[in-house]
Amino acid sequence: MIAVATMALVWAGALHWILGVIFCVSLVFSWRLEGTNWQLSERTGLILVLLSIPLFYLDWTYLGVLSSIPSEHDTTKALVGAIAHLIVVLSGIKLFQTKGDRDWVFLYLISFFEILLAAGLSFSPIFLASLTVYLVCALSTVIAFEIRKARRGLQKVETRLLVSRDALLLSKLGRLKNGPRNTEVKRLPVISVALLLLIAVLALPLFLVAPRAGSAAFTRNGGGLSSFIGFSENVQLGEIGTLKGNDQVVMHVRLEDTSGYQPRELRWRGVALDEFTGRAWKKSIETRRSERRVDERCTTGTGCGVYPLDTAASLHRLMTQTIFLEPLDTPVIFAAPRAVAVQGPFPFLRQDAEGSLQSRHHEFERFIYRAVSDPTTPDPNVLRQDMRPFSSAFDRYVRLPDDLDPRIRGLARTMILNAQAHNFYDAARAIETGLRTQYGYSLQMRAGGADPLADFLFNVRSGHCEYFSTAMVVMLRSQGIPSRVVNGFLSGEYNEAAGAYTVRQSDAHSWVEVYFPETNSWVTFDPTPAAGRAVAQHAGLSGLLGKYAEAFELMWFQYVIGYDKQEQRSLATSLNNRLFRYRRDVADELFAVSKMPAINSRHVAILSVSTIVLVLSIVLIRRIARFGWRRAFIPGASKATAASSSVEFYERLTRLLAARELKREPHQTPLEFAVASGYGSVASITKAYNRVRFGGEALSAFEVAQIGEWLNQLEREDS
Repeated sequence: MIAVATMALVWAGALHWILGVIFCVSLVFSWRLEGTNWQLSERTGLILVLLSIPLFYLDWTYLGVLSSIPSEHDTTKALVGAIAHLIVVLSGIKLFQTKGDRDWVFLYLISFFEILLAAGLSFSPIFLASLTVYLVCALSTVIAFEIRKARRGLQKVETRLLVSRDALLLSKLGRLKNGPRNTEVKRLPVISVALLLLIAVLALPLFLVAPRAGSAAFTRNGGGLSSFIGFSENVQLGEIGTLKGNDQVVMHVRLEDTSGYQPRELRWRGVALDEFTGRAWKKSIETRRSERRVDERCTTGTGCGVYPLDTAASLHRLMTQTIFLEPLDTPVIFAAPRAVAVQGPFPFLRQDAEGSLQSRHHEFERFIYRAVSDPTTPDPNVLRQDMRPFSSAFDRYVRLPDDLDPRIRGLARTMILNAQAHNFYDAARAIETGLRTQYGYSLQMRAGGADPLADFLFNVRSGHCEYFSTAMVVMLRSQGIPSRVVNGFLSGEYNEAAGAYTVRQSDAHSWVEVYFPETNSWVTFDPTPAAGRAVAQHAGLSGLLGKYAEAFELMWFQYVIGYDKQEQRSLATSLNNRLFRYRRDVADELFAVSKMPAINSRHVAILSVSTIVLVLSIVLIRRIARFGWRRAFIPGASKATAASSSVEFYERLTRLLAARELKREPHQTPLEFAVASGYGSVASITKAYNRVRFGGEALSAFEVAQIGEWLNQLEREDS
């Protein structure tokens, strides 16, 4: 129990694994020293406990950095590490000390506090495994503790009662001390597991009815992706490519309805940038000024934390996503284009003119939030007819650096003419197709120099997604077509076990949005070749096991850690819908059966009755063969199998003797009474009873059958 609690602290990150190993070794030594003269006295233990108080202060003040909890300069986290160290020291002192019942209870309470501390620090499903093992150990420990206390009192009473009895019973008392103990110890884990299951069943309704008081944001022990670049207000050309070589998970996305959406169409939009300096993308002054704080709304039936962002063009095409966002060193909030509402545990939410969403940094927190998006795009034929000039408010989307290589403008014009494009939409498609087919995809950042974009287009002719999106936007702007760069993620790998997309750093992507004034819409284009738009798949046994592990982790996050009122309503709605579908299916089946011919219904009824009669007959025959005619029809006879119980077969014997007016006197032992009865079989049965009751022995199958035959013979004599 104590070892599991300590390891839970190690897994939670509150205790360094080296300290955990040292403590476990110390625990083994203290176990070996239990009951010897090498244990610490109570006075010595008290002195060591008092000395641990100033050591705790020094640990908190100066040595908090030894804790594996990140951000050692954070006073709160250093305090948690110092508390964990203090708990382990107190446990060690008590383990090496001479212990009474009070000391054991103190150790139990310390281990329970360790589990509580681990629960507050760990949000991994691994904690569930450690908690389960701890509860089994704790239940076994408490039961054994009470048995030990009760046995001490019982042995004193039995010793006083039996001291004047014959030597046989005194020897049986010696066997009592050893025999039943082994049987009880073997049964303890089974009893503990059964009690744990009963507790879980009784606590589950309370767990579902009472959601977590906090929001669905929770601290993670371990820093966020500190090297998570490419999602800020100033992004150097090529930074996105540095993420592509890392498979670390960024988020999981679960869609409520995946029908109608292809994985290649799904993208998780992060930040849009509108100003190009020749070597970097950044937010323009106009975009920064346009940033607005979105007011949170709380409406009946939907819960608080709802941030309305935009209106929807088509209600039946709305896409709802549940996003499990890992700790990231960026304030960007991701969602599918175009987000119309977000619901989550954000202290605030900001949106700029580019549609980018931001909240506070969460490098040490996971977030669970929902986003509703309207992915509807105008019909291409409508876009081809859009030749309306855009207003001056969109001038920044056609700005270019003064020192732009003039060859880029000529290349764009050539691609448009070769495709015979006569409108903005076809011109954008022409440049998109030209870049996809005439250039190669590579994660090697070989383009550079004073003008990396020109080097990519005219020399290297290969690069990753950021070079392609930048090239397309610059080429479109050179032709007077408003456009901007968007950094986000591809759909990610779909996990069938979890019903969600796993999005990794390697899925980081950059694409293009083009503005069409007639419909006032931004349309997505992606000039990156197919090799740069493919999502990596993790196959094989390891990939399959990883998917199931992710599925369990998501379930743990959503329904345990982040289980709030919104999740409570969602779960209730889901269960209600399933119950409704089940009742409907049953009604349909009953209706179909009622329409079947009568002969078929009779056949089904006859077959069912025949099966039940056959099963009952087999059970009855087996009970008659095992217990005889008289006991076969007694409910619960299977629990009193012949003489397998040390109580029931002797009670059956005493009832038979009482019917013959033979009763044991208070001064007689069971064996004295059996000898006085004059029946040889009674003495044999009583000897077997003494072996079981006082010796903790188990009767053989032959002895059980023999005792049953003796009892049956006595019953036949009475009848």
